[in-house]
Amino acid sequence: MSQHSKTFQYGDHTVRLETGRIARQATGAVWVEMSDTVVLVTAVGRREADPSRPFFPLTINYQERTYAAGKVPGGFFKREGRPTEKETLTSRLIDRPIRPLFPEGFLNEVQVIATVMSVNPEVDPDIPAMIGASAALALSGMPFKGPIGGGPGRLRRRRVPAQPDALTQLERSSLDLVVAGTENAVLMVESEAGILPEQTMLDAVMFGHEQMQVVIGAINELVAEAGAPKWNWQPRAKDEALAKAVADACSEELSSAYRIADKLERQARVGELRSAAIEQASAERRAASWTRDARSARPLPRSRRSWCASASSRASRASTGATRARCARSTIAGQYGRAAAHARLGASSRAARRRPSWSPRWAPGRDAQMIDALEGGYREQFMLHYNFPPYCVGETGFMGTPKRREIGHGKLAKRGIQGVMPSQDDFPYVIRVVSEITESNGSSSMASVCGTSLSLMDAGVPIKAPVAGIAMGLIKEGDGFAVLSDILGDEDHLGDMDFKVAGTA
Repeated sequence: MSQHSKTFQYGDHTVRLETGRIARQATGAVWVEMSDTVVLVTAVGRREADPSRPFFPLTINYQERTYAAGKVPGGFFKREGRPTEKETLTSRLIDRPIRPLFPEGFLNEVQVIATVMSVNPEVDPDIPAMIGASAALALSGMPFKGPIGGGPGRLRRRRVPAQPDALTQLERSSLDLVVAGTENAVLMVESEAGILPEQTMLDAVMFGHEQMQVVIGAINELVAEAGAPKWNWQPRAKDEALAKAVADACSEELSSAYRIADKLERQARVGELRSAAIEQASAERRAASWTRDARSARPLPRSRRSWCASASSRASRASTGATRARCARSTIAGQYGRAAAHARLGASSRAARRRPSWSPRWAPGRDAQMIDALEGGYREQFMLHYNFPPYCVGETGFMGTPKRREIGHGKLAKRGIQGVMPSQDDFPYVIRVVSEITESNGSSSMASVCGTSLSLMDAGVPIKAPVAGIAMGLIKEGDGFAVLSDILGDEDHLGDMDFKVAGTA
């Protein structure tokens, strides 16, 4: 196992990628250094897939070690515990552009672990971790259609600089943006801006994609020198007869089912059709195989039941792409089949709480959240917490500490509202907004943006302007496509994009 490394300049920082020296039993491992911030990233993939698993089990774990900043962990046990909010958010940040680059049908378990070994307070480890995840997967030989590049963009004096910048420069910036993508496409954008024009945001995204090419080039060179042999993986042969049997059994009725306006009624009807299709296909399979081998007379395997999901996807996507007719009722026309650009009608009412939310007697800053980050501690004056109990989608589930989704969606909504919040000089109070999701049918995070804006104004917080949020979707079939406004849960699940946008008028 020989050692290989690549060094390149990325914005103001020198980046060094090394492989072959540490974590050599992992499928792929990369040591990333960026101006004294060091992250070890490993990728491990199982050679065999679980045939009963109908989904791709990819796990991204970003973890910070306090020794990286020369600190001793707090608390009684004096060791790292459950993931911090920063660790959870960074794990999600890396997951989003990585996940879609594995081929359809690849169901082998894959785990990426990014461990922060040393930190320069001026260089956030999130971008080195993303670069390392891309490099480790590209080196592993797994069927990964990367590599990707990623980096933050800052805006100073209306000019997007070479990225990435030092963290102290972020305080003087009106834009905090992370872009990730491949050589030819943008995969993920996450940003927070100070009420910037749309064209400035678009320019920043395109500039970020242009700048990340140096990262992609360096990873490709490293893979050419030290990459593992490509896995001899091929997708499981498609059972055309089974696919046709399922399609014949339910495709037409599924198209009708997806035009049912009520969410629960629609889900119940789709479930009935899936169960009927599985039973019919299983019975036909048993009858066809009985004379050849009695052992073949068994129900349809769980992994093959995904054909019902595929039929659902084709029925919904084909209808939307061809006719622009969507799930649920149009709130404007009052008829079945929302138009692509139609948003659902929103409504709000005053909260049930009658007591005042704060008192001038409180000492300003007393309730601020104390954050003990690797880069240094600080106090958070504005908190936005998002809760998503299982009953809001008619399900049962475990109730405990906030999950990755709740933490991520809360941060997403906070990014959407942060740009209009008053300064501490203008409003020296601690603010906590809680978004309790009681019903959900698509983009509760953007509903949280709208609700937060309304609740802040109702409470007398002098925000700079009202903010609204919307989730945009995409259905692309061949040369045809439909851009969808205010997507439903089904359109998110079956579509090709979930792009949440928040802003002022």
